[in-house]
Amino acid sequence: MTSGQLFNYVTIGYFVAMVLFIGFLATRSVLVAKLATILAYLGFVTQTFAIGLRWYETYQIPGGAGYAPLSNLYESVVFFSWTILLIYLLIDLKYKQKAVGAFVIPFAFLAMTWAQLRLDSAISPLVPALKSNWLTYHVITCFLGYAAFAVACGVSIMYLIKVGKESADSDAPAGGLVGVFPSAKVLDDLNYKAIMIGFPLLSLGIITGAAWANYAWGTYWSWDPKETWSLIVWFIYAAFLHARITRGWAGRKAAILSIVGFLATIFCYLGVNLLLAGLHSYGS
Repeated sequence: MTSGQLFNYVTIGYFVAMVLFIGFLATRSVLVAKLATILAYLGFVTQTFAIGLRWYETYQIPGGAGYAPLSNLYESVVFFSWTILLIYLLIDLKYKQKAVGAFVIPFAFLAMTWAQLRLDSAISPLVPALKSNWLTYHVITCFLGYAAFAVACGVSIMYLIKVGKESADSDAPAGGLVGVFPSAKVLDDLNYKAIMIGFPLLSLGIITGAAWANYAWGTYWSWDPKETWSLIVWFIYAAFLHARITRGWAGRKAAILSIVGFLATIFCYLGVNLLLAGLHSYGS
């Protein structure tokens, strides 16, 4: 069995988990929530094994010296989905808010679907600029940060739906799907905690990226579009944390800024690589 086949099973598993998490919102069934969580864990474990298998497969190509499978757009999208599950499952272990899965697992499922259906999964020898351990350090830290921002975005969407429903029907307790959501206070706290995880990881990603750039191109910073947008994303989340800590920014404004930050993150990750020319254009 190849890593590509395992990734197909992972994609199917994440789809079923997503449907079950959404089903939990409708049914409030503890059994459905447990099945969804079990599938999420199984998908994560299978994906971990598949990533390891792809790493092994890099040694099998002609002239292959072996490398961490983080070098092209396909591999990075697959790894992104893996990091989303990692951050989500860690948060679920602490908070046990199953409804959050309905708004986070779709990010991982969509990433895997795009990777499996639209991206080139071929394993090729590394280009010279990627032959560095800095590649592994940079990609891992960046994508763990991106994943935390994805979780924060999902939670923020839940928060806006929750407070919107409560504002529209303030005289009645929240029912239906929204009734299964965590309280607005818990959602706001989850948003903050996720960004507190993601921000230092993004900062490390930018630092390791600068070190890698100096190794590969002889300069720490060249105002490449990817570097510029990474800085923009960093400033957005720095502003979020500054406003939260010094001014007590919370609630709706914090949720909106979190969503804006994740949209900027996605553009930094995909839009820059696919739409703008620069030193990172090999990522496409």
